Amino acid sequence: MSIVESCQVLTAGYSFHRKPFYSNQPDGIKNYLFRLQTDGRCQARINGKMTRIEAGDLLLFSPTEPYELDIHNELNSMGEQIVESGDYHIFFGGSWVDEWWNHHKRPNRIKVQLTEALLGLFRQLVMEQRRISNPYPEISSYYIRILCLEFDRMLSEHPIATHHNYLAYQIKNYIEENASSNFKLDDVSSHVGISVSRAVHLFKETFDTSIMQYTLDIRLNMARERIIFSPMSLEQAAESSGFANYTYFHRVFRSRFGMSPKEFRVIHREQL
Repeated sequence: MSIVESCQVLTAGYSFHRKPFYSNQPDGIKNYLFRLQTDGRCQARINGKMTRIEAGDLLLFSPTEPYELDIHNELNSMGEQIVESGDYHIFFGGSWVDEWWNHHKRPNRIKVQLTEALLGLFRQLVMEQRRISNPYPEISSYYIRILCLEFDRMLSEHPIATHHNYLAYQIKNYIEENASSNFKLDDVSSHVGISVSRAVHLFKETFDTSIMQYTLDIRLNMARERIIFSPMSLEQAAESSGFANYTYFHRVFRSRFGMSPKEFRVIHREQL
């Protein structure tokens, strides 16, 4: 059986609703469905009851599960009735997907960060499906596999779906995406809408390390890779990894790796 037959994307698209929309399939949809809410709100049937779905909610349904979606009027901050809901949706199936689905019990909904990495996967799948002539349909098959496995990884990182640890993971994602820039704790806390002290406490409680220590770890790993594999000078490698002060970088690098950045480059390039 080919990769396309074992893991096939049937349709993929993006929808933005400004008018009410309702869909009810009590006998379930014919294929698996990923639906990522990117804008606005709607309601979907989760665990037998209609539940508000907001931006950052990733839904997953199997062919046997009832599917009900309701996009209706909402009140905005001015008290006006509006309809606004945007989502990516992908229908897919195949023997690989069946095996993946049956390997673990999965919830219909998890809260995710709308990162460029995640949105990029959905965009790429939509673009692949829009190709009029596509001699390489297996590309979509690999992308949907990645998305399925990414779903599993997100589940493992969110063992308890609470507002508490969701904020901590928002902070973690912000650090990972912005480590190369010179951000401050105020920037991190503002990103998640809480105080600096609350952000520091939540992160430490969830990951057993501080925000600044985790940031330092990310930056050192970035610098290490650039020192080994890039033609950058040591100063450029440090600066592009988020270190504004080379003296400080030299000190923390030696403390972490037991040698200077120059020694590290010489030794590891000899091994290439």
